[in-house]
Amino acid sequence: MALNLDELGITPAGLDAVRPFAVEGLDVRGRAVALGPVLEQILDRHAYPEPVSRLLAEAIVLTSLLGTSLKFDGRFTLQTQTQGPVSMLVVDFASPDAVRACASYDEDRVQALIEAGKATPEALLGQGHLAMTIDQGKHMQRYQGLVELDGVSLEEVARRYFERSEQLPTEVRLAVGELYTRQEGEAHTKTWTAGGIMVQFLPESPERMRQADIDPGDAPEGTQRHEVEEDDAWVEAKALVETVKDVELTDPEVSVEMLLFRLFHERGVRLYEPQPLSDQCRCSREKIEGVLSGFSAEEVEQMTVNGKIVVTCEFCSTKYEFDS
Repeated sequence: MALNLDELGITPAGLDAVRPFAVEGLDVRGRAVALGPVLEQILDRHAYPEPVSRLLAEAIVLTSLLGTSLKFDGRFTLQTQTQGPVSMLVVDFASPDAVRACASYDEDRVQALIEAGKATPEALLGQGHLAMTIDQGKHMQRYQGLVELDGVSLEEVARRYFERSEQLPTEVRLAVGELYTRQEGEAHTKTWTAGGIMVQFLPESPERMRQADIDPGDAPEGTQRHEVEEDDAWVEAKALVETVKDVELTDPEVSVEMLLFRLFHERGVRLYEPQPLSDQCRCSREKIEGVLSGFSAEEVEQMTVNGKIVVTCEFCSTKYEFDS
C-alpha cells in the first residue's frame, strides 16, 4: 500500500529528527529516527576505524531515541566502560537537540579483530557495563542506571535496561549503513547513515498489567511487577518491530513515516511533532580555562610545551591554546 504524505497532510520529519508516535490500538508508544548529516559530521571528525565508527553510530542512534524523551531541560548520557578493544563509548544529549559523541579504543586490538573478520559490536565491547545517566540540573537529583555488558548487542542492552530499571517492556531495533555515491568521472564517496525504532508497552487500563515474579532490578521501591509477555497487544507490537530490516532503517528513501505506516497501518498510528537533532558540543574556552585554573603551578608546567598549553576537546576535536 503506497503512502502519500502530502495527501495525508504530513510533513516528513526528514533526516536528523526523532519522530514520536503512538499506536493506541496496541497500547504502545515509541520513537523512530533516521540520521544523516549529523552522524556523518560526528564520525568524519574522528576518523575511527570502520567497526568503531559503526559501534559509536549505534550508540548515537540509541541515545537520540532516549534523550529526546526528556520532558525537561537536562542531559542524557550513555557511556560504556569495558575490557574490550573499545574501552569506552560516550554519547551525550543535551536538551533540546544537541548531540556529541566519542570513543576510546586500542588500535592494535581493533585491527587484530578486523584482520580475523571478528570485529562485531559484541567483540569490540567485551565485558563491562553500560551506564545511562539523566541529569536534571544542579538543583535536581541525578539518576543513573547500570546494565552489564556480557557479549550482547546494544539493542539487547537497551531491552535489559528498561526491563530491570524501569519495568517497561521495550523493543528496540538499531541499524547503521554506508551510502556510496559516484559522479561521472569522479571517485565514489561514502557517507554514513543510521536509523532506529523503539516501542514501549504502556497500557492505560491497570488490568492489562498483571502482577508477576519479575525482578524489578533498579526500579524505585514499590514499583509494581508486571507480566506482559503473553499480552496479545504487546506480542503483536513486538513481533512487528522485530520484522524491521536494516535497510528500512538506513535507506534515505524510506522515511520514518513510511516505515511506521508499513508496520502499523492496520492498527492506526498517531504521529507527534518531530524533534530535530544537531551536532553540537558544549565545550568553550571559558570552561577549559576554568579547569586549568584549578591546577597547581607544577602541574601547569608539566602541561606546557614551548610556552603553550594546548587542550583538544575529545568530542568535537576543537583545539584551545593557552599561554602558560
